[in-house]
Amino acid sequence: MAKTSHPLRRGQIWWVDWHPHRGSEQAGRRPALIVQTDLGNEEADYGLTIVAAMSTGLQGDDALHVSVEPSSLNGLDRAGVVKCEQLMTITKARLDGYIGVLEPRFMVQVDNALKRILALK
Repeated sequence: MAKTSHPLRRGQIWWVDWHPHRGSEQAGRRPALIVQTDLGNEEADYGLTIVAAMSTGLQGDDALHVSVEPSSLNGLDRAGVVKCEQLMTITKARLDGYIGVLEPRFMVQVDNALKRILALK
């Protein structure tokens, strides 16, 4: 289970241990944004959650990425992007520490990008 006492919520940023990875998947210990609904995250018998990978090596200048600036709320120490095209269902055991909460203005952008990528209205 997650290595913190924080209840898991949509919009939180967590460290994720991506090892072992395959192909172009994220590798190592990197942040990820929880995008699964709280209803699923609160289910005690459901050990999975859905995340979007995050990176500091890209700029969020297209429909797939949302640029995020560091803040005391989100806990990031440098600018990065939410890679909305890199959604993964992971076991909660991969969660390796709570970082912070994504600001609502960025979460709106993530939601819009997810709608585009998943062809949802």
